[in-house]
Amino acid sequence: MDYTTLSQEPTSPQTPTCAQSQSLYEVCQHLNDGRAARGKTYELAGLLGLLILAKLAGMKSLKAASDWIQDQQACLKEHFKLTWKRMPCRNTYQYALLRLDSEKVNECLAAWLIRQEAQSRCGEEPSRLAAQSDQRSVHLALDGKVLKGTGKQVYGGEKPQKHVLHVYEVQTGIVLHQCPMLEKQNEVSALKPLLTEVLCKGRVITADAAQSYHEFVKTVTRAGGDVILMIKDNTPVRRADLELFFEDAQADRTTWDSYEKPEQGHGRREKRTLVTTPDLNEYLHREWGEVGQVFRLQRERTIASQTSVEVVYGLTTLTRERCHTEPLFQFIRDHWAIEHRLHGRRDVTLGEDQCGVRVPAVAQMLAVLNSLVLSLMDFHQVTNVARQIRRFSSHPEEALAWVF
Repeated sequence: MDYTTLSQEPTSPQTPTCAQSQSLYEVCQHLNDGRAARGKTYELAGLLGLLILAKLAGMKSLKAASDWIQDQQACLKEHFKLTWKRMPCRNTYQYALLRLDSEKVNECLAAWLIRQEAQSRCGEEPSRLAAQSDQRSVHLALDGKVLKGTGKQVYGGEKPQKHVLHVYEVQTGIVLHQCPMLEKQNEVSALKPLLTEVLCKGRVITADAAQSYHEFVKTVTRAGGDVILMIKDNTPVRRADLELFFEDAQADRTTWDSYEKPEQGHGRREKRTLVTTPDLNEYLHREWGEVGQVFRLQRERTIASQTSVEVVYGLTTLTRERCHTEPLFQFIRDHWAIEHRLHGRRDVTLGEDQCGVRVPAVAQMLAVLNSLVLSLMDFHQVTNVARQIRRFSSHPEEALAWVF
């Protein structure tokens, strides 16, 4: 199986594909520039390369990036071999980003990142590249994110904020797909075209309640994948069934299995308990297809003598023979990497929500660049992103190695 999740498209022998490119800058050189030929003073690869460096140095807005690039122009012109008379202004970057297809750019960058991951573990052995990448692409997490600057209301209203759906590879931190949601779309309709064998086969896909509908489970299993799905109040009948089943004091628990994990730190104590059983498989089969287990997850948290308890229910197509309770617990826990390591770091560390961009297409491209920065941080095993950004801000020559 190919190591990318991109659709197979014919490429000419003379033009290297994204996966074959040796550096991030070379990948940018092969992106499709949507600007008209007239007035192209600045090449697209140079503009994107400079923006990526500015992002690595912690610049949170296009204005801040433009000012930083201006300050560092002597060093940057030398490394990029730029012949520009002056560095671009903020509007030049915005104009270039506006005319890019964020989905295609993200897929191309993701293909390059996957290639780098595979090569870093397997060297140049072609026979092992695909196998290694496939092995590390086991867990995909799905979740949507609001681009706050693009509207006033989260949902509905006269000026709703734009949303994007992410397909996130948990093990590597790579965003395989970023899907902008159109006016009359939601997370369900945005995801459907991607649920093919190319994406799903041999992978475990975890999703929150937004995807809790029957056809999602059936589509993924038909494509050769597995699902771990939370069932919440947007599926009230099925949630009520699971709650009634698990909370029944007289229930036969001989087939139940449980796993408990206590944790302590940051001034709080937590205990998570997962209970699984295959008892409802036949009952759910008609509507949901092949179900391997249902589960109940309880989160008990104590902060300053105040204790709160949260209970969620869900189902998975993974049978107990293929995935016992402890690894299932880890899958569920790892799903939240898409919130904490991707969305959280983009908002808090990279300042995505405060960047002030109101044009949806530009905001979507900046989101792609923010995801790229975090993927690079994960690839280089950076444990403290904020500290590394501060380092790059004063030593941009060190960040240049990541681009070239």
